[in-house]
Amino acid sequence: MLRIAVPNKGSLSDPAVSLLSEAGYQARRRGRELVLTDHENDVELFFLRPRDIAVYVGRGSIHAGITGRDLLLDSGTGAVEHRALGFARSTFRFAAPAGAVTCLEQVGGKRVAASYDLLVRDYLAGQGIEAEVVHLDGAVESSVRLGVADLIADVVETGSTLRAAGLEVFGEPILESEAILITRPELRDDPALATLDRRLEGVQVARSYVLIDYNVHEDDLDRTIAITPGFDSPTISPLVDPRWRAVRAMVPSHGVNLVMDRLHGAGARGIIVTELTASRL
Repeated sequence: MLRIAVPNKGSLSDPAVSLLSEAGYQARRRGRELVLTDHENDVELFFLRPRDIAVYVGRGSIHAGITGRDLLLDSGTGAVEHRALGFARSTFRFAAPAGAVTCLEQVGGKRVAASYDLLVRDYLAGQGIEAEVVHLDGAVESSVRLGVADLIADVVETGSTLRAAGLEVFGEPILESEAILITRPELRDDPALATLDRRLEGVQVARSYVLIDYNVHEDDLDRTIAITPGFDSPTISPLVDPRWRAVRAMVPSHGVNLVMDRLHGAGARGIIVTELTASRL
């Protein structure tokens, strides 16, 4: 039975449960259950703290899990990223008092406050920079004003919290993080994990594409197919009128109305868009 770790709280939790549910797994809890057994799919779902998931997977207690790339890198375990999942995105940046530090090279010898201290240490080591990393569990923005650190490394969204603390970002991002599926290297080819991976990929594709159907005169067929070439190739079917064709194709959901406008301008009629709920490609 495949064991899957699911975040039990935070920004990762609800999207992870929705993703697994759309992939056909019984992932929704009625209360505060710690474990759900899905006999139909032969999996067990363990609801764990997001920061602990990489530890459980890395130590072999859990076969796969959904967590953040930042949490995986900060865990120092043997778990590895298997698939990016496209939600809970965040950016890690350095920030310091305005004008105090303007480039990465100036970080050397200074104190850096961070909640993800292993991640930051590894990044600095990779850049050949020696600095003291001060671990804090949260609210690192206050560390400079309170004299604990000279600068910080933290998640940056709008930057308003940093500005309120008198800080500004500098240098390139330390990390672009998002939710990921993790496992252990020796399980990458496991059939049960492959099934989970295909299902999650199917949901991701279904969320990113829609199905578009339309009718078009044979004289305009090539023009409309150039607009909707499909994922691999469009499906073309004859209609009762031998001069007309029915076309079905997958198109990216983003900007689909522009595609419909172009199709109509190219001669397509009866244009219909249908949302996808799952796929296997």
